[in-house]
Amino acid sequence: MKIKGTAILLLFSSALLLCAAQGSPSSDASASRSVWDGVFTEEQSKRGEALYKKECSNCHGDTLKGRVEAPALAGGTFISNWNGLPLGDLFERIRRTMPQDDPSRVTRQEKVDVLAYLLFFNKFPAGKAELQRQPELLKQIRFEAGKPDAKQ
Repeated sequence: MKIKGTAILLLFSSALLLCAAQGSPSSDASASRSVWDGVFTEEQSKRGEALYKKECSNCHGDTLKGRVEAPALAGGTFISNWNGLPLGDLFERIRRTMPQDDPSRVTRQEKVDVLAYLLFFNKFPAGKAELQRQPELLKQIRFEAGKPDAKQ
């Protein structure tokens, strides 16, 4: 009887893990949007630009090229470092670690606005809806270096 109960528990646990993996926001199937789909608005990127200048430019520079103590947030190296990853990963890095001297000083909404500015500065297109601050939604957007081919 104990073996049967253990087998059922193992089967049930395996089924839950499979369902969780298939429904995970970071799975390839659910990441159906990319940064090329206009995932932020120009207005949001303008708010982000003002905040970037106030909170980020001291370390990352006015032109986002970085400084000795902070990496570039624009250009080929930055884009290739994040290529293929969910946008939520970049947001989480910003949320947890920036500004370096006090990450709690800047709200989640402000940080997602700065993220919109980073996308705009890196020549990704703006759209009609603002980028949302919920990590589970951001995990559904892929950061892609190259513009995907138009669907035929």
